[in-house]
Amino acid sequence: MQAAAAVLLLAGTAACTSVKKNSSAQQTQTGVTAWVTDADNSLFFEPQTINGSKAAANMPVITIDEQQTFQQMDGFGCTLTGGSAQLIQRMTPAARTALLKELFDTTGRNIGMSYLRVSIGASDLNDRIFSYDDMPAGETDFDLEHFSLAPDEADVIPVLQQILAINPRIKILGSPWSAPVWMKNNGDTRGGSLLPRYQPAYAQYFVKYIKGMQQHGINIDAITIQNEPLHPGNNPSMLMLPAQQADFIKNNLGPLFASEHISTKIILYDHNADRPDYPLSILNDPGARKYVDGSAFHLYGGHIDTLASVHAAYPDKNLYFTEQWVGAPGNLKKDLDEHVRKLSIGAARNWCRTVLEWNLAADPKQNPHTDRGGCNGCLGAVTIAGDTVSRNPAYYIIAQSAKLVRPGSVRIASNEPEGLKNVAYRTPQGKKVLLVLNTGSTAKQFYIKDSHQQVAVSLSPGAVATYTW
Repeated sequence: MQAAAAVLLLAGTAACTSVKKNSSAQQTQTGVTAWVTDADNSLFFEPQTINGSKAAANMPVITIDEQQTFQQMDGFGCTLTGGSAQLIQRMTPAARTALLKELFDTTGRNIGMSYLRVSIGASDLNDRIFSYDDMPAGETDFDLEHFSLAPDEADVIPVLQQILAINPRIKILGSPWSAPVWMKNNGDTRGGSLLPRYQPAYAQYFVKYIKGMQQHGINIDAITIQNEPLHPGNNPSMLMLPAQQADFIKNNLGPLFASEHISTKIILYDHNADRPDYPLSILNDPGARKYVDGSAFHLYGGHIDTLASVHAAYPDKNLYFTEQWVGAPGNLKKDLDEHVRKLSIGAARNWCRTVLEWNLAADPKQNPHTDRGGCNGCLGAVTIAGDTVSRNPAYYIIAQSAKLVRPGSVRIASNEPEGLKNVAYRTPQGKKVLLVLNTGSTAKQFYIKDSHQQVAVSLSPGAVATYTW
């Protein structure tokens, strides 16, 4: 049987070793280990052992150059939607603890997600629509006297607290799907825009959210201003054009964060790669730019390489990849190829500090979601039915990076031979990590070379391997 991955030492010897599945990752003489996902060979983020084999001549070489460094990584993960948290919180304590440890701990076979996105208020994957300051029709609350995080206290907040107990260093990004209805010009949870007169109140809304979460022991590392600001068809959603976002940051949110000593990062845009002009138009305004950490992207439109143009224009501002869904029922071979190629590798090679899949969990019918625009086909990284958990493509996509590319890792240079998409890192502990996807239709044998050694490996078609040494 063709092994999914193979490892070989070529430091003055002709010896070669192939790799097979085992219960724990093992090292070659070179110290290289491999974790592999390969749908064809039924390998699902499996550590590898070594078996005798022989290398082919004239194999391609992936050369690692750790002298060329790029961005530092913040992490890999998913969005803990309200629906995800609800399903997790309803599990029995033992099952919930086991799942959260598997997802967020790094020991053993646990996959160690290191970054989470949450919705500020409801997203379209909540079972109902709410903000933190809902008022009866016709009434307003400019001073936010009725602001309350109570809607999240039943599920999102306790689940985050349990996650933080497992991984206190995890970073959390908050994104709103809509402002409270009374702040909008259409009086609806879907679409409409923020009325200019409520910009000061909406800035206070963000501050109250950040401080309220801090009171629950939850630090919000960053916020985006609006999820998908050019897509007002979700429920909830809100249209926010670039000039509106720039004005809000420049004249309200940025100054308020400064006066309140809020260290939470402000991130622009949070939408598709086909509109780099959106974040660039805001970054072109010095008054807004001084408050902004960077820009966030999705990939439901455009090309991932476009992100490099935003970095080139403002190399001092960070880039983040914050959302991509997997449609139910999922196809591991297809989804793994597409998401690892475009996101885990593509987004990282185009300067993104995070790579986030969409929803962490859904039930077997892709519930919960809202009516009138909620996603009814979004497959979770895991499917939860009571205490039973199934692992889906996004789980393995994120696992291949999250476990080994820990926060603080720095992307380093590597070339890409034909059919071998890859990205390389140096971890804070000085280890090297190389994520490789075989995009070809046949197995590939190739060398991994750095300044100290040359190692040969083989990878089945469509398989993904994460090598570390």
